[in-house]
Amino acid sequence: MTITSLLIANRGEIAVRIIRAARELGIKTVQVYSDADAEMLAVRLADAAVNIGPPQAAKSYLNVEAIVAAAISSGVDAIHPGYGFLSENAVFADAVDAAGLTFVGPSADTIRLLGDKVSARLVAQKAGVPTVPGSDGRIEDIDAARTLVERIGYPVLVKAAAGGGGRGIRAISNRQEFERLVPQAAAEAQSAFGDGGLYVEKLIGRARHVEVQILGDGQDVIHCFERECSLQRRRQKVWEEAPAATLPEKIRNELCASAVALAKSVGYRGAGTAEYLYDEETQAFYFIEMNTRIQVEHPVTELVTGIDLVREMIRIAGGAPLRFKQHEIKVSGHAIECRINAEDPYKNFMPFPGRVSAMSLPGGPGVRFDTMLYPGYEIPPFYDSLLGKLVVWDEDRPAALDRMGRALGELKIDGVATTVPLHQALVADKAVRAAEVHTKFLEQWLEDEPLGEDQQREVAG
Repeated sequence: MTITSLLIANRGEIAVRIIRAARELGIKTVQVYSDADAEMLAVRLADAAVNIGPPQAAKSYLNVEAIVAAAISSGVDAIHPGYGFLSENAVFADAVDAAGLTFVGPSADTIRLLGDKVSARLVAQKAGVPTVPGSDGRIEDIDAARTLVERIGYPVLVKAAAGGGGRGIRAISNRQEFERLVPQAAAEAQSAFGDGGLYVEKLIGRARHVEVQILGDGQDVIHCFERECSLQRRRQKVWEEAPAATLPEKIRNELCASAVALAKSVGYRGAGTAEYLYDEETQAFYFIEMNTRIQVEHPVTELVTGIDLVREMIRIAGGAPLRFKQHEIKVSGHAIECRINAEDPYKNFMPFPGRVSAMSLPGGPGVRFDTMLYPGYEIPPFYDSLLGKLVVWDEDRPAALDRMGRALGELKIDGVATTVPLHQALVADKAVRAAEVHTKFLEQWLEDEPLGEDQQREVAG
């Protein structure tokens, strides 16, 4: 079917991004919003908007019935879930389908297979994709988890079987930590995703986090090469790049081929990302999970390939076949994304909601800022602290780093504290510039070289 109208079941910068892509395709948009989000930019940009409940996400952006009812009453053809919230929820995808609407993403069955980390691991193994040593299925019994951990050895990661975003994950170094942290992980997973199921995998030390962007139309699958997302704090990505700077070409080809094989094995439709840990010392890579949605960091892939991923996933949902052959997709230059959050990096990244009194955005060639901000906007305290993504492209990585430094210097968001100073310090860091990073690098860096008060900028009122 051709999609002529689209409801966006999300908020913030990704809602703005989807509205813009839909408008370029001639598609009318309907934006849902909570009581706390009545003044957000996406509501202002959309053709229509529908209130779906109170500020609490559980009563609004996670309310399946309210969102489907809003779609039906608005007469739309399709629903785009964005990322987070219900984007990887098979029950939601089923409800959208049952209402006679199109879900912009993979089928509910695919989400069940790949959105759940445990079943995704089994699918990957069947497709011949290497996985990290760990549990072969969901761990519901703490005794079974304890036995497995004793067999594969510490350290291990205990992860939520459903969802992502760093929630429901605990690194465990010994038996005492196991007894304390496993119940915490289960409780957090239940709270965040409505599913307390866990799985266990061996913790790889100085690993890099590398992921492959794929697009599928249900028949064919292509990849759009890889991104590196190793700079993380509390397992939340902070900085992303495309391509991965130190990946050997042979490994790149194998990695991308494995992601395509995995997606083809389930007849994948839409945009998705296969995530891996890469051990630079052994040049081994291990599949860890599949994100069955668009990701926060998709812009870096768009900038190096020239492919608008959000537009493509909407086209595919409307029944269009893939418009690209694998040999047509090339990587040009280098792109870097810095996530700009409403957090105070001088006070242990304390969330900092508030009113944006003024703002000035960077410009010039190769600079993009995806955001939901505008002067006078009141940032609500109920949701993720992401304000926007500053993304730059240049002909190579050193030039992209220099351009990012310049763009960060031009970015002014007055009235709230942001993580801009953190990114300015990272751009100048010798190890970052040399691409000598891993998934634990940033947390160690913050302990060894904390942002000093002498660097602090006053928050303008």
